[in-house]
Amino acid sequence: MNIFKHVLRFGLVLVPYLAQAQREAVAVPDLTKGEAIPERAGHTWNLGPTGARGWMHSHRLETSQARQVAVTEVAAGSPADGKLQQGDVILGVAGKPFARDPRVELGSAITRAEAGDGALELAVWRRGDTSQVTLELARLGTYHGTAPFGCQKSAMILASGCRTLAERMQGADYARSQNAITRSLNALALLASGDPAYLPLVRRECGWAAGFSADGFQTWWNAYVIMLLAEYQLATGDGAFEEGMTRLALEAAEGQSSVGSWGHRYAGPDGRLIGYGMMNAPGIPLTIALVMARQAGADAAVIDTAIDRSAKLIRFYSGKGSPPYGDHAPWTQTHEDNGKSGMAAVLFHLLGEARHAAFFTRMSIASHGPERDTGHTGNFTNLLWAMPAVAMGGPDAAGAWMREFGGWYYDLARTWDFRFPHPGPPQEKPCSFGGWDATGAYLLAYAVPEHNLLLTGKRPASFARVSPSEAESLIRDGRGWSNNDRFSAYDSLDQAMLLDRLASWSPTVRERAAIALSRRAKERAMPVDALVGMLGSPSLHARYGACEALKLARGKAAPAVAALKAQLDHEDLWLRCQAAAALGHIGGPAMSVLPDLLERITRGPTEEDPRGMEQRFFTFAVFGQMLKHSLEGVDREALNKAVVAVLQNQDGRARGDVANIYQQLSIDEIKPLLPAIHEAVVKPAPSGIMFADGIRVAGLELLAKHRVEEGIQAAADYLRDQNRWASEKRSPEILKILESYGAHAQSVVGDLLATAEDMDRGEENFPLQLSKQKARMIRDAVTRIRAASDRPELLKIL
Repeated sequence: MNIFKHVLRFGLVLVPYLAQAQREAVAVPDLTKGEAIPERAGHTWNLGPTGARGWMHSHRLETSQARQVAVTEVAAGSPADGKLQQGDVILGVAGKPFARDPRVELGSAITRAEAGDGALELAVWRRGDTSQVTLELARLGTYHGTAPFGCQKSAMILASGCRTLAERMQGADYARSQNAITRSLNALALLASGDPAYLPLVRRECGWAAGFSADGFQTWWNAYVIMLLAEYQLATGDGAFEEGMTRLALEAAEGQSSVGSWGHRYAGPDGRLIGYGMMNAPGIPLTIALVMARQAGADAAVIDTAIDRSAKLIRFYSGKGSPPYGDHAPWTQTHEDNGKSGMAAVLFHLLGEARHAAFFTRMSIASHGPERDTGHTGNFTNLLWAMPAVAMGGPDAAGAWMREFGGWYYDLARTWDFRFPHPGPPQEKPCSFGGWDATGAYLLAYAVPEHNLLLTGKRPASFARVSPSEAESLIRDGRGWSNNDRFSAYDSLDQAMLLDRLASWSPTVRERAAIALSRRAKERAMPVDALVGMLGSPSLHARYGACEALKLARGKAAPAVAALKAQLDHEDLWLRCQAAAALGHIGGPAMSVLPDLLERITRGPTEEDPRGMEQRFFTFAVFGQMLKHSLEGVDREALNKAVVAVLQNQDGRARGDVANIYQQLSIDEIKPLLPAIHEAVVKPAPSGIMFADGIRVAGLELLAKHRVEEGIQAAADYLRDQNRWASEKRSPEILKILESYGAHAQSVVGDLLATAEDMDRGEENFPLQLSKQKARMIRDAVTRIRAASDRPELLKIL
């Protein structure tokens, strides 16, 4: 059975390539005509230093279609107090109605007002009348062209923000109002300011951090707590909290999975993660924290090993895209993915790996606007890790990024008393980070010119600073995409321009150009000859882009098969993977290359590729595409060798694609593969946890179909040891598999009842109600198994 059918059938959640969206007309309520704010809407925005909050229409993670801002709150004593009131509707700024995204227009107007006399002119509708209202904002000056570097306004915001933050931190309810991440970031911001007056407060926070522990989500919390302790010791030389820092660092290192990853929690005793499996959003910050802790004195071999394994895992994505959600393909849809490009830039900078740090810094600079404004479950980390990475490109890079996005966004996020409540992404409901205090996160951005922390550039960048012209070029690379309109900017380019962008340094630009070429190929021919020519280019980027476009052309790219096959001998691993992907999508016309692809799959991991990534991507091409529906004419010996090799790959998703051929094989063809199929059931993949159950269930189904004796015990053990996530949906299927063995399944009744008893007591990190539900399922199945009398002939693995 196809692995994706397994995934859908058993209730697992895929991490799909997001559907491409076209701009569409939607109903936007006109509040001046009595139309109401939708009941489901709960997200309001801080309206900069006005002292007001407001609601605006959002759609597909954008507010670009809104033209009104409904005032929902006004803070006492703020500039808006007495001038705005709840129920007002802001229609425009500076005497003009909003003509585009009101967040951008209002944020930009605030930036201009603070650069001038402080007067912010708003067009305000109130109970049928529209008038001009002027709010008096503080005069902070303008952002310098290299802001926050050499920028008086940035320095004033940092100083005022730290002063306000310090006052709040001395309040009795401060600790209760924070979580471990925001509390650590707030203390780090005070430390980053370099003002010695804040050291007693920071030291107090380090006392809390040194004793910190958590029962859940340890990977998320501990990363930032360790950073605080390490940065404090490195900045002050005060080793009073080294013991606590080392304790947390050792917990993190020892809780790493066997492949170098972390998830929501630490790995189990078997070295595998649970639940969703690998997650880079907490994993990369944990690695950064361990690097900092090691420099601060946490000296242990297990920490060195954890850093090396994690860096090896993340290093793979350099030059290919942003580190993805988990152990997946590089993320190329946008330049940034929940801040992981920024995280990787900082990590490799601290490790002294200039080439990788430079790539991820460029990715960070190119991410702004709608790219930066959104993120999975929210955009807190997307914004937190922006400036620490962008600033490594130098003052010109930082200034270009601030002009494009950061200036207006930061000014809109800042309150009149210099706090920064997390704005959240442009959506109707608050995000997972809703209500978080983002003050420390924003102040760290303004603190980068001080260079007081590793996080804010204390160690000079080991690669050349970005020039003004290059900075503008990188900013342009990030334009032309939004959630509401992902096509039109690239669709408007002619073929020559798109071919030029196919050779871009940016994986995201290349992908967008390839999509545009494939879209227009519906009306005109794909320029296959030109793409084949690009495969001979001295530029790897051009070859990557050509492979991407040929992949999307599918069968129309048949004339490129020979040129693509030639890429399989190239020294660059990613080019080989991209060429294989294109061949897989071409399908039938590329079947002549199949023997070569199968042979390469059997090679497995190498010193250059210790995690078997080439085997993984070749597997996706061969088993996920070319052999998905037919094995006609395929050499069985070569096929068997490839199957056995893939079933040992670290990645559960790669193993899962082999299931596509299971049902195409006869029993005689299956027999030589039974040991490998059985082993893949009883020994789950150490990574790709979300998908690892697919190949295991497919294997159990196959063993049951052919009445393989070893499948009985394997199924019983699987019920006990399976990934608990969505196990209530898989368990009925496994029980049916066991029942299909008839009376033979009575041999594992004792094991099944013991498993049911354990589930009645509850399973860690799993709802008790669902555990008890599984226990009832098992006992019901046991009743039926005990009553069974049929004994089908069994086949034993030799």
